[in-house]
Amino acid sequence: MKEITKGIQRVGIVANLGKVNSRDVVRKAAKLIVRSGRNVVTDAATAKLTGLAAPAFPNAATLTQHADLVLVFGGDGTMLRVARETAGSRTPLLGINVGALGFLTDVPSWDLSRALQQVWSGDFRVESRALIEASADCQGQCFRTIAFNEFVISRHMVSRLIELEASVDDEILTRYRGDGLIISSPTGSTAYSLAAGGAVVYPTAEVFTLTPICPHTLSNRSVIVNLSSTIRVRILSQKPEAVFSGDGQDDRRLNAGDVVTIRRSRHSVRLIHLTGTSFFETLRHKLNWSGSNVPVK
Repeated sequence: MKEITKGIQRVGIVANLGKVNSRDVVRKAAKLIVRSGRNVVTDAATAKLTGLAAPAFPNAATLTQHADLVLVFGGDGTMLRVARETAGSRTPLLGINVGALGFLTDVPSWDLSRALQQVWSGDFRVESRALIEASADCQGQCFRTIAFNEFVISRHMVSRLIELEASVDDEILTRYRGDGLIISSPTGSTAYSLAAGGAVVYPTAEVFTLTPICPHTLSNRSVIVNLSSTIRVRILSQKPEAVFSGDGQDDRRLNAGDVVTIRRSRHSVRLIHLTGTSFFETLRHKLNWSGSNVPVK
């Protein structure tokens, strides 16, 4: 990655405004970046939070146009937000974890100095992750949105089952009766889908995972289909209403007859992973699996 390293002269910083403890870490990062002979740029909200005296841009999307690398300080939620906002950008992201459980934030905040030294040395790889998109015509109103982890269709505030019909490439898969359905990207397999009993998927695998939430039919299980597939989910229940969300954001009401179409987005996200880190190591550590103390060769 020497070619990329030579091109890293402007380092962007984006922080989670809800995590006050990120202020000191961000300031430390800025000092380390300047000390390395590079320039710091940031978004307006982060500049206000931290008081950084650096060029500030309106949002993360604009920031990536002026940065060669963006450091994202927060947890997985912050990474999801920045990934959606910067969809399609070629600027890679490196997550600095100042949250709790994190699969997307590779670097713990206490290890920031060493991590940046690895970046300056080119001791990393860049990985492209797929985004997914959903579109729907709900009672005559169209919408389109993207997600990094998953889309969820669930019941709304009522302790009654909803009924959904799912099809893959225009072939009916099944009807689900339960609390809802999760359609996750490869990256999202370790999020809500995992909690609902879905499989762990390697994040660069070319697949969708469809995982029912508390299905009434016990034989309903998580299903994995090709990422090139087009998935359609039709709302069958008259009541209660269903709710659609992407990455836990932007809830939208769905009614009987509404159809949500989900497919791979033409946009992707580029993530930096430091040499010596791996997805399997993260799984062992975060999920406390047997072998979590096995050294990485």
